Amino acid sequence: MCPGICRSTGWKSKAQRPRIIKNYRDLIVWQRSMELVTSVYLATKTFPKEEIYGLVPQIRRSCVSIPSNIAEGYGRYSTNDYLRFLQVSRGSLYELQTQLEVCHNLNYLSREKFEELFEQSRGIERMLCSLIRKVGHK
Repeated sequence: MCPGICRSTGWKSKAQRPRIIKNYRDLIVWQRSMELVTSVYLATKTFPKEEIYGLVPQIRRSCVSIPSNIAEGYGRYSTNDYLRFLQVSRGSLYELQTQLEVCHNLNYLSREKFEELFEQSRGIERMLCSLIRKVGHK
């Protein structure tokens, strides 16, 4: 056996070991989605008062829907159900991305804040698409 490799598993370090997913909270895509929810809620606090019943609740709902559907799908007993909820989550993500662009176009978000939130969402998009592919091929 090579130096630095665990005899029982063959992994060089804990970082290389596969992560054991015990529940949806262990999914990195869910964790990043929750971080995005916080970021969006903080960003929308500064929106104009006339958007209190317009864009603000809509953008917050679409954002909260992303981790919520990941969690709900994880709790289903069928792979097809899980896949469907992941796809709904991806749809909510696309809805959020569109709403972020609308907010930027209306100057409710600075260029920097828009890019920060949009890049967060793009990272989640890549993870979600990968998870959908993996779940769909089981």
